Amino acid sequence: QLDSLIERAVAGNLDLKEAKSRVLQARAQRGVIAADGLPQVDANASYSRSRASENAGPRSQQGGVGQFQPSEGTDLYVVGFDAGWELDLFGRTRRALEAADAEIAAAVESERDVLVTLLGEVARNYIEVRSFQNRLAITRSNIAVQQETVDLARSRSTAGITSELDLARSEAQLNSTTSALPSLEIGLAQAMHRLAVLLGREPGALKAELAADAPIPVAPEDLPVGMPSDLLRRRPDIRAAERNAALPEVPMMAEAG
Repeated sequence: QLDSLIERAVAGNLDLKEAKSRVLQARAQRGVIAADGLPQVDANASYSRSRASENAGPRSQQGGVGQFQPSEGTDLYVVGFDAGWELDLFGRTRRALEAADAEIAAAVESERDVLVTLLGEVARNYIEVRSFQNRLAITRSNIAVQQETVDLARSRSTAGITSELDLARSEAQLNSTTSALPSLEIGLAQAMHRLAVLLGREPGALKAELAADAPIPVAPEDLPVGMPSDLLRRRPDIRAAERNAALPEVPMMAEAG
C-alpha cells in the first residue's frame, strides 16, 4: 500500500511537476545561450506580380476610334541571404554556458530535494494514518472493557455491596476514555487529507481506500548511514546550494569606443 502511494505521489504531485518544469526551463535557456556562439543566418525571399490597368494603357487610333492596348504583367523575385558570427573574445558566451550548466545542475538537485521531501511526507502521513487507526481500535476496546466495569459497579452498588463512589469513579474513567475518540478521528481524517493532497488529489479521495485497518509499517533495523560527510554529499539541498554558489560571473559585452 505504501509503495503504491509513493508511485502515485511521484506521478501526480504538483510541487514535483513544478520542479521538473524548472529543470526543462533551465535546459531550454542553456540551448538559447549556446546558440549565441553559432553563426547567425538570416534569409528572406519575396515575390510580387504587377500589371497596369487596361484603362491606362497606350492609345492607338484605328478609324478614328480610340482603343486601349492591354499591358503584360511583370513578375518580381527578391531573395536575400545574410550571415554573421560574433567572436567570443572576452569569454562572455563561455561564461554564460558555464552559468547555464550550473543552473541546470542546481535545478536538478532542487527537483531531487522536492522528491526526497515528498517521499518522506508520504511515508510519515501513511504511518500516521495507520497509527491513528491503531489508537482508535485500542480506545474502542478500552471503552468496551470500561463499560463492562461500569455495569458491574452499578449492579454492585444497587445490591449494596459497594458504595456509589466506586460507580462514579468507573463512570468518570469511561467518560474520559470516550472523550478521546473525536480528537483521534479528526487526526485520522487530517492525515488522510494530507496524504491525498501529496498525491495531487482532492482531500478525502483516499478515505475509502484507507478505511480498513492495516498494520503500521516497520522500518529496517539497519540503515546504511555511513560517515557524516557522506550524508552531506547525499543531501540534494546542499548540492543545489553548492551549484548556486558555483555560478560564474558573466562578463558584459565590451562597448565599441
